[in-house]
Amino acid sequence: MIDPQFWRGRRVYLTGHTGFKGAWVALMLSRLGARVTGFALPVASDDDLFEVAGVASVLDKHEHGDIRNLASLAASLQQAEPEIVLHFAAQSLVRLSYDEPVATYETNVMGTVHVLEAVRRTPSVRATIIVTSDKCYENVGWVWGYREADRLGGHDPYSNSKGCAELVTDSYRRSFFPPEGPSHVASVRAGNVIGGGDWARDRLVPDAIRAFRGGEALRIRNPHAIRPWQHVLDPLSGYLRLAERLFTNGADFAEGWNFGPGTGSEVRVSTLVSRLAGLWGNSASWQVDGDRHVHEAAYLRLDCSKASIRLDWHPVIDFAKALRLTVEWYRSFGNSRDMREITMAQIDEFLAAATGTNEPGV
Repeated sequence: MIDPQFWRGRRVYLTGHTGFKGAWVALMLSRLGARVTGFALPVASDDDLFEVAGVASVLDKHEHGDIRNLASLAASLQQAEPEIVLHFAAQSLVRLSYDEPVATYETNVMGTVHVLEAVRRTPSVRATIIVTSDKCYENVGWVWGYREADRLGGHDPYSNSKGCAELVTDSYRRSFFPPEGPSHVASVRAGNVIGGGDWARDRLVPDAIRAFRGGEALRIRNPHAIRPWQHVLDPLSGYLRLAERLFTNGADFAEGWNFGPGTGSEVRVSTLVSRLAGLWGNSASWQVDGDRHVHEAAYLRLDCSKASIRLDWHPVIDFAKALRLTVEWYRSFGNSRDMREITMAQIDEFLAAATGTNEPGV
């Protein structure tokens, strides 16, 4: 699915590279031989993947910056002269968006405006990927997967801000990136990603790991909620595959895309935490948190037929393996293992499957 030759020596500008998904894609790109400039806020914790896997050392340039500052972002982008821009920077937590709605909209909406504005001022850019979320859709609770043409919306500020980011992307695409032009923009929407190195608060797997490591029972809010769980490497491979096609075929791929797991990975929260506790062992357990909580959708799935048919993209990691890889990472971290080695081993295994070669990036 990924073409290693395409990425070798390719100049890539990555926002949000200190975050969970951003750090994983930075490492993946480094293994593929890309030259990456990262622009992001400092890490929240020394335990974050960016720090423990030494991500800064694999980048051409590691720059601290805030996408809410258009002037500094545009100057950085123009200096880097990238061919491809991957926009990951975001406020990515639903519950935090209730506490900090203004900051959420500033980051997710105006931050996206700033990235697209900076891109259109930078002639070197040929392809831009805007990362939003599966929660950008107006969730009406149906059992069918949401398709790219379905209505955008969102009940909570986070989900709504991601719907707004999609609308911003569509407007900029139609206003400033014409089909016949040299530069093209697409947006991507993934499911609930899991994997090692995520320590965000109020996110299920990190909360579970903290509880299990501390010998406490995990308290969960919505045990019957169903989500499309997927290992972080799967959607990242879709984003890179799309970037390749956007770069070479332009307007044919300049639109919104879903990258979710197979139906076997669409399971209840209770199923995920039970399986996670079983893999962790040491009497790990969970219980229902009976307190009153803010609104969260009960059911969500994605229809990824378009990516399958037009990009020949398919998930590589099934639900059981996604959980196993995630637990292996956190177990290794707790045992003070070399986390760069552990993380790159998982990336190498994935790329071998995703590229059909034993030497995906070197």
